[in-house]
Amino acid sequence: MSRTPARLDDLDLAILTAMHEYQKAGILELSRRTRVARATVQSRIARMEEAGVIASYDPQIDVTAAGFDVQAFVTLEIAQGALEEVGVDLDAIPGVLEAYATTGTGDVLCRIGADSHAGLQAVLLSIDRTSSVVRSHSVVVLSTVVPHRTLPLLRTLTPAGSSKAPAYRAAH
Repeated sequence: MSRTPARLDDLDLAILTAMHEYQKAGILELSRRTRVARATVQSRIARMEEAGVIASYDPQIDVTAAGFDVQAFVTLEIAQGALEEVGVDLDAIPGVLEAYATTGTGDVLCRIGADSHAGLQAVLLSIDRTSSVVRSHSVVVLSTVVPHRTLPLLRTLTPAGSSKAPAYRAAH
C-alpha cells in the first residue's frame, strides 16, 4: 500500500524533535516544549501517525547492550522470483534483525546479530540453508560510525509552510 508523503512544516519537525529528545514525554510536556496548545500537538501527532510518519512507539533497543555484540551485514543472492519466500525464511531466523530488497549484485541486504562469533556462524549457516538463498557474502561490523537516525534527513525538507499555531510562529 502506497501512501502520499506527508508535508511536514516547522512545527511538525519541532514536535518530532521534542519526541526524539524527550522520548517519555506526554502530549502536555510536548506542548510545553514546543510552546503550542496541547490540542495542536495532539492533532499534529495524530496526523503524522495516520500518514505513517510516526511509525511506532517501540523502544529503541541496543542489541549490543543486551549482549548481542557481534553484528554483520549479509548480502544475499536469491533464486529468481523468490523474494517473498526468502522473506518468510529470514523472518523465522531470530538473528536476522532487518532485511531489505536491493538493487546491484545482491538481491537482499540483511543486518544480523549474535552473542558470539559462534552464534554469528550459526545465523549465517541458517541463512545459507534456506532453499531460496543461492549465495551469501557477509561483513562483520567493527563499530558504529553513525547510529540510526532520521531527524537530520527530515530537517532537509522544505517546510510545507508556516504553522497555524500563533505561539509557535512568534517564538520561532
